[in-house]
Amino acid sequence: MEDTRTLGQFIPLHYHFEMLSDNARMSAFKSAINRVVKPGDVVLELGSGTGVLSFFAAEKARKVYAVELNLDLVDESRRFLQQNRNGEKVEVIHADAFEYIPPEPVDVVICEMLHVGLLREKQLEVIDAFKRRYQRNFEGSLPIFIPEAVIQAVMPVQYDFDFDGYYAPIMLFQNPYSNAHSRTMILGDPVIYHQLQYAVPYMLSCQWSSSLQITEEGTLNALRIITKNILVYTSEINSTITWDNQFLIVPLDRELQVHPEQRIAVSLDYHAGAPLSALRPVVSETVS
Repeated sequence: MEDTRTLGQFIPLHYHFEMLSDNARMSAFKSAINRVVKPGDVVLELGSGTGVLSFFAAEKARKVYAVELNLDLVDESRRFLQQNRNGEKVEVIHADAFEYIPPEPVDVVICEMLHVGLLREKQLEVIDAFKRRYQRNFEGSLPIFIPEAVIQAVMPVQYDFDFDGYYAPIMLFQNPYSNAHSRTMILGDPVIYHQLQYAVPYMLSCQWSSSLQITEEGTLNALRIITKNILVYTSEINSTITWDNQFLIVPLDRELQVHPEQRIAVSLDYHAGAPLSALRPVVSETVS
């Protein structure tokens, strides 16, 4: 049985190729890191994977501590960094991000243990635990976090779960940067159900009960979960760099025929970092 503490932390190397090939992810994080990290900074990356985000930070940083629990990725990232400029600035450390404390104060913390719904990976738990350790060991304020915040939303949809005559209502992912979602009919606008800033205290659960406004006639048989990561916000120029996880289509236990102007009561209650199966929306009633 999979250890719930390490759930999501041992992503195989070939999957990291997909992340390296994700232009939206790479360009957003590169821009955010370039904006936040200042020359001479000390940077810590929790869950460094292939080391690419630490590589971006090393462009300006004096030192980067890159912490990774997966030994295969530790070996591979060290090999990759040796072949890239400023790789000598990055110290790849085989350690548990839940327990590691840097040997000196750091200016920036990068943590991309991100999954749609903040499920599966341990982003919230890891940063929460790090903040407690850091404040016990170092005086002064907390470092800057990348991402800085997250906003999550839910929207009502009708999804065609018929696959060559085989009806299979199953959780599935959609590219948030593509409009080619021919099986999906949008039945209403997204509604925010969860948001937080990493630098301030937050809950490790996502609990929400409210209603969704229906704008189109159709069959409500699924919800789309949207996770927008605010990598950095600069108030002086009112500028934000964001990156979206894949959309998640979550089938409902029962279908509802809906019409415009109708409101649907929905509740969500799950622990961040839990398996995807923990996300079980409840459509409790229809509200006229």
